[in-house]
Amino acid sequence: MTQDPVASKSSPYKRSLECFEAVVGWLNSEEVPWLSHGDLEAQLDMKGRELLRQLFQDHLDLRAERETRLNGVVDAEGVSRGSIEPSHERCLATIFGEVEVRRLAYRRRGLANLHPADALLNLPEERHSHGIRRLAAIESARGSFDGAVEAIERATGQQVGKRQVERLASRAASDFDEFYVKRSQKESDPGDVLVLSCDGKGIVMRPDALRKATATAAAKTTCKLETRLSKGEKRNRKRMAEVGAVYDATPVTRTSADILPATDTKDSKTTPGPTAHNKWLTASVLLDASSVIGQIFDEAERRDPEHIRTWVALLDGNNHQIERIKAEARTRKITVLILIDLVTMCSSTSGRPSGASTEKVILKPRTGYAARHWQSLMERQPESPALSAGLLPGQVWNPSVVLVLILAPPTSAIRPPTSTTRGLYDKAGQLQPGSSRVPVAI
Repeated sequence: MTQDPVASKSSPYKRSLECFEAVVGWLNSEEVPWLSHGDLEAQLDMKGRELLRQLFQDHLDLRAERETRLNGVVDAEGVSRGSIEPSHERCLATIFGEVEVRRLAYRRRGLANLHPADALLNLPEERHSHGIRRLAAIESARGSFDGAVEAIERATGQQVGKRQVERLASRAASDFDEFYVKRSQKESDPGDVLVLSCDGKGIVMRPDALRKATATAAAKTTCKLETRLSKGEKRNRKRMAEVGAVYDATPVTRTSADILPATDTKDSKTTPGPTAHNKWLTASVLLDASSVIGQIFDEAERRDPEHIRTWVALLDGNNHQIERIKAEARTRKITVLILIDLVTMCSSTSGRPSGASTEKVILKPRTGYAARHWQSLMERQPESPALSAGLLPGQVWNPSVVLVLILAPPTSAIRPPTSTTRGLYDKAGQLQPGSSRVPVAI
């Protein structure tokens, strides 16, 4: 009978087998039957990670024993390494625990050593594996760095310092632009809507990182405390970070009842909205909004160089962003339908429409582009059917940009914008005779 090489005493995985047998022996011990399922789960999690770590270590040791010496090893400058030394070690922190990597070192006096085995294993420059780095990037994006440290320990049992997590997250984002350059782009359906979106977030910065105008204004103010900013003192202490996105969305015909169902029963029967696909993202705290929006339009034109698709810009009502979108559209001679997020703009109720039920209210824009045109919209269509749903329909016509502020009346089918959008309105923003729908992309 042929003996299994893995189970033999001379197996390179001998220590892994011993570790496994120790776990099985522990499960057969007299103390385990008295453990609760939670304690048993926690113990097996810890012992299982150690078993996986040992398997990883044994495999690396096996690779080191089988590594073949190479001839003619040269560096990027073409300088050869004539001397070879075995068993050069380096540490690798993995999701299972720390392991040691042994490999051949190709040396030359006065020059750095070369380790071809590192390239074969695709080892990172730092000690943390790609698994740890991936977790650091994912958890850092979800919340604070302190939260990322705790999440990594919960997921792997490994402790990674906060500063190390910060550096790993930073390095993960260093090839952001290169990622999109190398990523294969899928062909878009000509009927899909091309969606552009951007948003800004003020970030409190160190004084030396503020823009010149902001730094000048900040220098004229005084702080109550020496170590931190008090409430109300963050004015002129921030720098605007701009985030942008471009994606494709297949239009879906929906009614206002699909978007705002009256009951939970109706909610289960609504038509799902479109989903974003083929998404492209960018973000910068160095570039201003104008530059980031320019990049957004560059990516959109790359997808639709002939401008045959329907372009939609989804914004939150920020005046500067709206003006920059309009300016880019005029410069590039593109018709862009701007959709403003009503919920973001509105902060309070401002009255009840005539004939509406007591549960329905009108939401009034607080600031921004919509607030400046609110009164004219009220005068233009004061008794629109949309008022019965608590929503005020209004359209502001622009030669190159159509701005739809509010949703369509509940009795109308909400359809995605089409190339005939201009023909629906006159220059005053009123629907043309015979037009019964307001194009809205939700």
